[in-house]
Order: sequence, then structure tokens, then C-alpha cells
Amino acid sequence: MLRATGDVRVPVRASGATLLPKRFIPMSRSIAFVLLAGALLCGAATADDYPVKTLRVSNPFARATPPGAKVAGAFMSIENQGKEADRLVSASSPVAGVVEIHEMGMDGGIMTMRAVKSIELKPGAKVELRPGGYHVMLEDLKQPLKQGDQIPVTLTFEKAGKVEIKVKVEAMGAAAHTH
Repeated sequence: MLRATGDVRVPVRASGATLLPKRFIPMSRSIAFVLLAGALLCGAATADDYPVKTLRVSNPFARATPPGAKVAGAFMSIENQGKEADRLVSASSPVAGVVEIHEMGMDGGIMTMRAVKSIELKPGAKVELRPGGYHVMLEDLKQPLKQGDQIPVTLTFEKAGKVEIKVKVEAMGAAAHTH
């Protein structure tokens, strides 16, 4: 049975459901495949991004630790995409007894590390938490960090609030996230 729909005749079943000519089926499968592949690739590209209000935490990683090690650092980028300043004020994780924000630097030719109360996040700026600079210090580790694991860390910001991130454990000595 054929039903006229405007200028085009479309075959229909007696129930009223439209039957598409076979030449359209492969195309619609191709389009579905392309859309699905695109969605998966976009998801993979942003899987390590954690938005929290106007902030974006990206590419969090830690280094694997040897057996018996009691400390580790977590590193990431934090971008303030808003028009107001914010601050990273604390962090916590179930894998460590103590979690603090630290800064490493040079003082008279000697490398120093100290706890800081917060990290300022200026509007439009990106702060890199990396080896040798700011980092989240994980102390009194409950077990070694193993390459390939993901550890939960909750970051608390003064204005944006809390966000839980998954920190990927990279190889010992990793300089940056290798995703």
C-alpha cells in the first residue's frame, strides 16, 4: 500500500508504520556508528576532567610508590574559567591518614617543602600542581599506590565547594599524566 505524503510517496504497512527502502538502512547504520564513535572519543578526551561550578580539574595523577612508602603526591591542573577568584582550601582521601596541600620551592639553594593553607585560583588562570611545585600530599598511606590503580581524592574549594576526582596512578617517577 502506498500513501502520499506531500510530493513523496512512501510505502507503509497496514498498521501505519513507515517502511524505509533498503538503501536507507546502511546509511542510517553508518550515521549511528559515526555518532557513537564520536561520542566515545569525546568522552575519552574529557574523562579526566572534573568540572565544579566555574573550575575545571584536569588530568589528576600520582606516582606509584614502593612497598613501605608512607607518602605520595597527587598532581593535576586546576583552571578557573570564571570571573571571580577561588581557592583550593583542602583535600581528603581514604587511602591516606593525612592529606595536605604542599608547595615545594628553593630556599638558598636548598629544596624545601611546606604545607600551605590554600592555593589561589585567579579568574581565567590555570594552576599546575606538579612535581617540584604545588601538590596534594598524601601522608600515612594505608597501602602502596600501584600503577594502573585509581584513587579517590576529594578537593574542597572556598566558593565552588567539593568535587571527588579519580587520581590515576602512573609509573614511579612519572613526570606527567600519560593518558
